[in-house]
Amino acid sequence: MIRDYWFEIVNKLIEKKQTIATMESCTGGGIANEITNISGASSVIKESYVTYCNEAKIKQGVPAEVIDTYSVYSIETAAEMAKAVKKTACSNYSIGVTGQLGRIDPNNPEEKLNHVYYAIVDKDDNITSKEIVVTSDDRNKQKGYVINEIAKELVNIIK
Repeated sequence: MIRDYWFEIVNKLIEKKQTIATMESCTGGGIANEITNISGASSVIKESYVTYCNEAKIKQGVPAEVIDTYSVYSIETAAEMAKAVKKTACSNYSIGVTGQLGRIDPNNPEEKLNHVYYAIVDKDDNITSKEIVVTSDDRNKQKGYVINEIAKELVNIIK
């Protein structure tokens, strides 16, 4: 099921001669992996970063003030991640995703467990962002669910 969405996304981007970039945290590069599992992905994926810690997000262009004000686990941070990677990569589309899956982050213990935030920036710089609450206790299932939800949203945006 997930693969079908990514196949459609990659082929639509190829058809439109458009590109995508990602900055991922809790999905650990899973979105970039799904894209690169599709033949022809090299013509659409520009860059991908796994920014697991706050410092990595800041290094890639997320303002520290956003993390300090809204938390590293927030829609605002996900949006800044997507905007930063879109700018760096000069891509048409971008995705930012952050959240806590499976256990409390000792560096950010006050945050909600199993809440994920993502943002997609489209070719016109419109931002779509959402919160996902994950119910499974299995980490692979959690990540798969998040990646699938983002793919469903992205299919609609790219059309």
